Amino acid sequence: MLEVIHLKKIYPVSAGIFSTTVDSLKAVDDVSFVLEKGTTLGLVGESGCGKTTLARLILNLEQPTNGKVLFNGNNIYEFRGEQKKQFRKQVQIIFQDPYSSLNPRKKIGSIIGEPLIIHKTVPRSEVAEKVMQLMELVGLQKDQISRYPHEFSSGQRQRIGIARALSLNPRVIIADEPVSALDVSIQAQIINLLQDIQNRMNLTYLFISHDLRVVQYISHKVMVMYLGKLVEIAPKEVLYTHPQHPYTEALLSAAPVPDPFLKKKRILLNGDPPNPLNPPRGCIFSSRCPIMEPATCLEAHPPLAEIQTGHFVACYLKQ
Repeated sequence: MLEVIHLKKIYPVSAGIFSTTVDSLKAVDDVSFVLEKGTTLGLVGESGCGKTTLARLILNLEQPTNGKVLFNGNNIYEFRGEQKKQFRKQVQIIFQDPYSSLNPRKKIGSIIGEPLIIHKTVPRSEVAEKVMQLMELVGLQKDQISRYPHEFSSGQRQRIGIARALSLNPRVIIADEPVSALDVSIQAQIINLLQDIQNRMNLTYLFISHDLRVVQYISHKVMVMYLGKLVEIAPKEVLYTHPQHPYTEALLSAAPVPDPFLKKKRILLNGDPPNPLNPPRGCIFSSRCPIMEPATCLEAHPPLAEIQTGHFVACYLKQ
């Protein structure tokens, strides 16, 4: 469905009254993966590791420094005019904040119906009917069509965002932390809704989150990102039971367990996350890695290598 190949995004850092470029920030650094049709690919990592930048690159909202994204075999950065418009219809996003992503001056009927009018997918006379069908699909009442976003709860506002993303019958949806701003009970409702819609419409998801348990529940395969690079990719059953990269192991050990009597060994990492403007020499995780060997790990960052079928790890000591 969608393939990311050696994608890079480097932002220049300017200083001084003449805005002279003094440094560069590698937000996404040589990322490659495949998003398979009808599946959910989870993406986890610390805040600031480049997850949202990667999403914006895949949506063609940012231009990459290098690399490409193939959609149905075509490079999306070469799309122009009608081609780009068609791509926008087929790849949609669900935003993290269900309030700031909605126009507070518009009624939800206009918010959900606006993509239909812009892309002319249905006649104007049928827009209202289509909007009500979408509202019903995501669990909203038809008589709420004339209300404003502030009249809804956070969970209901996220349902509005989902309805808007579904309005053009997309094939791929990028969910950028869609439940992080919601209560736990509402999170479960939204996750179950996303799964139900995926089964009905055969959708493909890239699900971005920092909540490992949510990703485990919804995903088929999981990617772990650190400082702009992917460090591990594996089916969720493998990654959660037999993680190989030291960073993945530390992440999983930090995830809370809903059993107060279950004792869990916590892996504590040394130091703070490094400054992305000045990453460590060699492997980017070397400054915090508990198994780092200077002779091996400080030479160059390890490539993402397949150690088992479908299981990729970027670690010299695990390859």
